[in-house]
Amino acid sequence: MSNLTYKLNPMPAPIPQEKLDRLAKLETATIGHFYHYGFAAPAIQPVLPGKVVAATVATLAIPGLDSTLLHHCLSQCGPGYFLAVDRLGDTKYACWGGGVTRMAAMIGLEGGCVDGPHTDTAEIKEQDFAMWSRGPSPVTTRLYNTGGGFNVPVSIGGAAVLPGYAVLADESGVLFIAPEDLDEVIAEGELKTERGQVNEAKITGGLHLGEMSGATKMVEAKTKG
Repeated sequence: MSNLTYKLNPMPAPIPQEKLDRLAKLETATIGHFYHYGFAAPAIQPVLPGKVVAATVATLAIPGLDSTLLHHCLSQCGPGYFLAVDRLGDTKYACWGGGVTRMAAMIGLEGGCVDGPHTDTAEIKEQDFAMWSRGPSPVTTRLYNTGGGFNVPVSIGGAAVLPGYAVLADESGVLFIAPEDLDEVIAEGELKTERGQVNEAKITGGLHLGEMSGATKMVEAKTKG
């Protein structure tokens, strides 16, 4: 008989570090110019400013009042991984607080994301831990042993996420990238970044944005009498 209470799967294979190093040099906002999948809703924001994480995703799905599986499975994660937590629609109860943060920092977890609230912001700051959530809440979860899933398909801010995806999380938001898209996304992101640096230099040098983008020509063509 299958166990419908807990679905526990092994940790996904890590993405090669060379790819993660290249991904970490990009910005989610740059990739957002050409890639349409995997972006979490803007409501999911960084708890601490200035953090950038590129890592392999482990996933967790836990129901509203219960964080039993988070406590159990956290120790299976570690360096190179980012834990994405699906709260299955709950936006009131904070599953991630000071204790979870201390454990995550101790084991070397690269960062975490909760599609719901966090708590104990001061302890997240104290641990200098890279964390994204829908904001703080004083109402916390308990250990009710009601179930959940580890390394199962999840939804994070409307993005469909599988264990083993890549994540790039920064001050603009959280992006999950399927492994089969990663090489192309990195290559295009590097090209966009290089072009962006050239354009920034042109604007600094005095070129108007409308002239550079072609917007001025478009408006003038419509307004010439």
